[in-house]
Amino acid sequence: MESGKQLTELRTSTGMNRKEFCEYFGIPYRTMTDWELGNRHMPEYLFRLMAYKVKMEHPDSLLENPPLTK
Repeated sequence: MESGKQLTELRTSTGMNRKEFCEYFGIPYRTMTDWELGNRHMPEYLFRLMAYKVKMEHPDSLLENPPLTK
């Protein structure tokens, strides 16, 4: 699965929209949009950290086991 789709899946598993997710992580909206649409590549380590934080802080998220690799 490509990283943009993984990121979108991670975000939607929290029930947050893109703006809320950006504010939660302190990431510029445009950067998140570019990552999700595949216009820019998000570093894998950053995705793994985000997935970990979501799993720890949102254990009730719809995504039980967020993918940790590309």
